Amino acid sequence: MNSSELLLELNKALSARRVRVYWNLHKKCWSVQDTKTGLVILHKDKLAIRQAKFVVRKAGQERVRKEGKKNVHAFVVGNISEHQPDLRYMQDFGSEIWYNPYEMDYFEDRDTGEEARQLYSVVLCTTNDEGRPKVYA
Repeated sequence: MNSSELLLELNKALSARRVRVYWNLHKKCWSVQDTKTGLVILHKDKLAIRQAKFVVRKAGQERVRKEGKKNVHAFVVGNISEHQPDLRYMQDFGSEIWYNPYEMDYFEDRDTGEEARQLYSVVLCTTNDEGRPKVYA
C-alpha cells in the first residue's frame, strides 16, 4: 500500500463519527468498524480511542462459553484519536484493561479488578512476541 492510499484510508476512518474496535483473531490486529454502516474500514496494530466505552454482548459471550469457540462479541466503541498513541507512556503509567470470555462478564482493570466501562482514552496495541492484544487506559 503506498502512502497516498494509506492517508486516504486513515482519513476515511477518522471521518467516521463512531467506531467499534475488536481484536481480529485471524489477522492478529485490531479491526475498526464503522458503527453506522457496520463495515470494517481499517486494520491497525496500534490506535488510540477517545471516549471509549467497553461492550460485551451477553448472547455472544454465552455462545463462546457453550461452544468453546470465540466470536466477535466484545469491543470498544469510541472515536479514533487524531494523535498517535504514546505506547511507552501507557505501558509505564497506564492500567492494563483485559477481558477473558471464559472467566469474566466484562472488561476489567488488571491492577484493581474493577470493571472498565467508560474511559476518556485508551490505547489498543499488540506489544508482545506472540502478537497478542493489549489495551491500556
